[in-house]
Amino acid sequence: MTIQINTDNTLSIEKRSSDYFTSQIAEALQRFDSHITRIEVHLKDENGKKDGLNDITCLLEARLEGRQPIAITNQANSIELAVSGATDKIKTAIESILGKTQKH
Repeated sequence: MTIQINTDNTLSIEKRSSDYFTSQIAEALQRFDSHITRIEVHLKDENGKKDGLNDITCLLEARLEGRQPIAITNQANSIELAVSGATDKIKTAIESILGKTQKH
């Protein structure tokens, strides 16, 4: 599973933070590793340099083997919360998709 983190030009993430988010996502989705070929993380600050509530958006796109990609978004006050919430949502979505196919 490849995990790629992308940011818009208003956000900058240090390598250490990028590695942290990569390991958090990989750990959360570890049991689906054989089904996921790639995870793309898109981080964006909706308000640019201005402050605001829930202005950080994390879009996670999971590419599952032999299926259409799925994408979810999560907004929060910080990058950490946005990534964490998005990871939880994508995990639930993947569980739902793979659970349905294993029952048939």
